Amino acid sequence: MQIEMTIKGLMVDPDTNMPIVILRDMDGQRVLPIWVGLFEANAIALQIENVSTPRPMTHDLLRNVIADLKATVQKIVVCDLQENTFYALIYLALNGDTVAVDARPSDAIALALRTKAPIFVEDSVIDNAKTVNITSDKNDTERLQKWLESLDPEDLGKYKM
Repeated sequence: MQIEMTIKGLMVDPDTNMPIVILRDMDGQRVLPIWVGLFEANAIALQIENVSTPRPMTHDLLRNVIADLKATVQKIVVCDLQENTFYALIYLALNGDTVAVDARPSDAIALALRTKAPIFVEDSVIDNAKTVNITSDKNDTERLQKWLESLDPEDLGKYKM
């Protein structure tokens, strides 16, 4: 089953200094942290803050190509988690058909923000993400899990990239 999510925040992992996109379901019951690269986090942050760039970034280019082909982004889905790597699909409506395009979640999220498309996550991904080992040390993993669970809504987004 797919669960609609929103971006609740963009922050930096205090242990690894890697950017994290925090997705949360509409009821606020389920949270999914996705570690992303610095450039992808920047593309997401610029769109969240409504900052325009003098020239199109890659995600803007992709949005423009999709629009010029008379297609629309129906939704993006974080659909799988394998060996600590998240996978996503971008669903495009094109000439009456639906086309699913493989993508990194960070790129799919950046595109969804630019096209105002909904973001979904398969519930199995959320369940399996609880067992993801982000660090090699079990104590670090447990500490990070407790930190994520204890986040206050006011903390989300206060960390700058």
